[in-house]
Amino acid sequence: MLDAARQREYVLRGVEERGVRLIRLWFTDVLGSLKSFAISPAELENALEDGMTFDGSTIDGFSRVQEADVLAVPDPDTFEILPWSEHDAPEARVFCDIFDLEGTPFDGDPRQVLRRQIEAAHADGYTFYVAPDIEFFYFDTPVPGEPPKPLDHAGFFDLTTTDATGNLRKRTIRTLEALGIPVEYSFHEDAPSQQEIDLRHTDALTMADSVMTFRLAVKEVAAQSGVHATFMPKPLERVQGSGMHTHMSLFRGDTNAFYDADDGYHLSSTAKSFMAGLLRHAAEITAVTNQTVNSYKRLVPGFEAPVHISWARNNRSGLIRVPIAKRGNPMATRLEFRSPDPACNPYLAFSLMLAAGRRGIAEGYELPAEADSNMFEIGEDVLAKLGIAQLPQSLNDALTSMEGSSLVADVLGDHIFEWFLRNKRQEWREYKTHVSAFERDRYLGTL
Repeated sequence: MLDAARQREYVLRGVEERGVRLIRLWFTDVLGSLKSFAISPAELENALEDGMTFDGSTIDGFSRVQEADVLAVPDPDTFEILPWSEHDAPEARVFCDIFDLEGTPFDGDPRQVLRRQIEAAHADGYTFYVAPDIEFFYFDTPVPGEPPKPLDHAGFFDLTTTDATGNLRKRTIRTLEALGIPVEYSFHEDAPSQQEIDLRHTDALTMADSVMTFRLAVKEVAAQSGVHATFMPKPLERVQGSGMHTHMSLFRGDTNAFYDADDGYHLSSTAKSFMAGLLRHAAEITAVTNQTVNSYKRLVPGFEAPVHISWARNNRSGLIRVPIAKRGNPMATRLEFRSPDPACNPYLAFSLMLAAGRRGIAEGYELPAEADSNMFEIGEDVLAKLGIAQLPQSLNDALTSMEGSSLVADVLGDHIFEWFLRNKRQEWREYKTHVSAFERDRYLGTL
């Protein structure tokens, strides 16, 4: 309690010393859209002690009208000055946990879902660390009815004398560092105007907050230059889409629970069971890690995204890759889960990754054999004989897998589980009835 009190005092003192004029209270809806309302410095002490009431019925997936009011309780550890606010009227942000008015964690709050999974892992002695590689595109300002226009036609790691996107990346990294989010790598990705920024690993809750901040920061910096940034998984045809490959590990104190010096792969039994859990439950969690109709335009053969539920040490065609640690560094032993895309809700996605892995550990799942061949070059009949299944190939397929999953229902809770399925079934119905330009171009003149 003393540490929490000190942190609250630090926040209050920082607001006063920095002349902060507005504090933005941030939270997300079920789909991971960032929500906010602002309070004045005069209200901050009360907000930190007792929370701020707001109408939850106006937020997708939150309260029903008859149970509208909920409580936003700021997490003082997440207080940061917003670097894009005006110098003469600085603003700050702080993430909130949502409670009902009696003080019980609110069932519709994705941040509380992740907190529950983290606490369950802590009870087993584990801390869950993640490090996402986040891909996105820069385009000219979109024109309704026209395809997006990339700012360049460069490829992997390209650097040119007119690298406008490189300057945007540089400014974005400076903004992220000002927000306390360390960056490990950044570079031009393979597709025209596609970028990648990799965040340095940290605990899952901090990282979920960082992903939400990252998406806003990328868009803010781009907008300041008249550029549109998007985390849409597949905005362009015939090139790869944007993923959010997520590196993960479990630690016991300062020891990497995934490392075993005596194993040929340097993977502990914990790592192997965790991986087996991810593989067994991969189809069930895909609707959350890849939550849009467009997500499944990325998960197709030939564009570097995974299609098959398999693992290997250095094979990018499988779902899970085990990167080879530099100099065999025990601290760097980790798993890379390659299917998520950057449009997901990171709180829910990280929750389900952790839960699937922990289920594998708890029940001693056996890891299938390594699939070290290029999955895209092997026929589906051969893969089926090897017991290698595919990820869901549409949002509809993913929802069907999710609907039958006791794991996903238990992790999300009834409130989010049922709302998510209803919302995404409606998205699929709207997609099924939409007549696209592709259909008109292909059939209108010949049929």
